[in-house]
Amino acid sequence: MTRRVAVVAGGHAKFGKRYDATMRELCAEAYKPIYDEGITQDKIDASVLSYAASQFTGQGAGSALIADYLGLADKPHLRVESACTTGTASLRAAWGMVASGLYDVMLVLGVEQMNRVSSARATELMAQAGDMRWEYPFGISFPAFYALMASRYMHEYNLPHEVLSMIAVKSHHYGAQNPKAHLPREVSLEEANNAVPICRPLNLYDCSLITDGAAAVVIAAEDRVKEFTDEPMWIKGIGAGASEMMIQDRSSLTSIPGAKRAAKAAYKMAGLEPKDIDMAEVHDCFTIAELIAYEDLGFAEPGKGREIVENKENYHDGRIPVNVDGGLKSKGHPLGATGVSMTYEILNQMRGTAQNPSRQIDDVQYGLAHNVGQSGQFVNIFIFERGW
Repeated sequence: MTRRVAVVAGGHAKFGKRYDATMRELCAEAYKPIYDEGITQDKIDASVLSYAASQFTGQGAGSALIADYLGLADKPHLRVESACTTGTASLRAAWGMVASGLYDVMLVLGVEQMNRVSSARATELMAQAGDMRWEYPFGISFPAFYALMASRYMHEYNLPHEVLSMIAVKSHHYGAQNPKAHLPREVSLEEANNAVPICRPLNLYDCSLITDGAAAVVIAAEDRVKEFTDEPMWIKGIGAGASEMMIQDRSSLTSIPGAKRAAKAAYKMAGLEPKDIDMAEVHDCFTIAELIAYEDLGFAEPGKGREIVENKENYHDGRIPVNVDGGLKSKGHPLGATGVSMTYEILNQMRGTAQNPSRQIDDVQYGLAHNVGQSGQFVNIFIFERGW
């Protein structure tokens, strides 16, 4: 029989081009708020490091390095890697260990330092997550994968690019209010819609950022929660899914099949439906990915996600607020930190501590994190419940 598990604390480093800090210093920056709350090293049984790609820094054995630097060298630790879903994969692994009784209290810490290489090199390294025989040699990078999805979606549903630009405007509106964001600035619809092309039909403001950063959460078993907080966030539902490696093998490019399967599993475990969700953090690596997520998660019917955008239902005071921290588009996307950062944001929204009242969502009871790796080969979805 599994035990209930809650998120009891979180911390977050500033996202951006962090030339001022090393990987270990970013992790310390994320852990410090947790330490300051009194969750010191002696209270942590084990840790999981979410660290997706050592190629950016050349640093192997990341969990040993970080555990040593944070004063956890005598505690069990491991590294998890699952492309862009590494953060939620790490949280899922830690949840399993705590739920099973192996440990009571665990630190999950996500980090990536992507700007130690050039943007061109970073794009190349990420492209190597595609099929190295039939995709990478032909120059297909991740902007190209999502451009294919965008092109197909725009064709099937007669979608103008302006709808994608409206998503970018929303992301930057909230990123401008988030002190942790990589690119905290507003953009106009005209600026977003007419930006320089990256891979048509996607332009500069359709694409997420190459970011350095770290985020951390602590989870605890139900009988230990009250030692740490009166405001726990329970892990209520978890779903994982996968899609075909090469997108040419998929039956549709207007949906991510692994996300639909993960959502179904998470809703079933939580005993909830899409209409019950009060807010969502979705994996907007590209604006088209956010639009598709609305439909894969059941917030809109296929082809109808644009109505959420056009009616501003995705704003903090709308029907289903999405990425009101700026998302990957404005807050940034340090691969290993992203899923942990999503969890941190939902915790703050539930506690009413979203750093800026103008992006605070009222009365969040259930929050959903949707984390996609590559072009959908990995998907993790978490549903969280406010515990007070």
